[in-house]
Amino acid sequence: MSDVLSETFTALADPTRRAIIARLSRGEATVTELAEPFALSLPTVSRHIASLERAGLVRKARRGQERTCALNTDRLRDAEDWIAEYRDFFESRFDALSRQLSAHPTEEDDR
Repeated sequence: MSDVLSETFTALADPTRRAIIARLSRGEATVTELAEPFALSLPTVSRHIASLERAGLVRKARRGQERTCALNTDRLRDAEDWIAEYRDFFESRFDALSRQLSAHPTEEDDR
């Protein structure tokens, strides 16, 4: 699982790739459609898509002459589950810290 998470987070570290994921969250798109908002060449966008595909975040299919891309939500769900575990941990730690701070007034509270 850790290798899968490493691949996922590495792929998501790039803002262009995150933008591609955001676009695909609205539905399938061709490589050309995914490239439109970027001031990048089609081969460069294709390399970003290939990186997302290697990480298992995107599936590519051929439809006639075009290549379409779709989001693979399973990998995103794995990352979300991992983050949720640590979110719960840190939220409980922040709650404990808040209780601790409330139990001990500061000098400013005395004013």
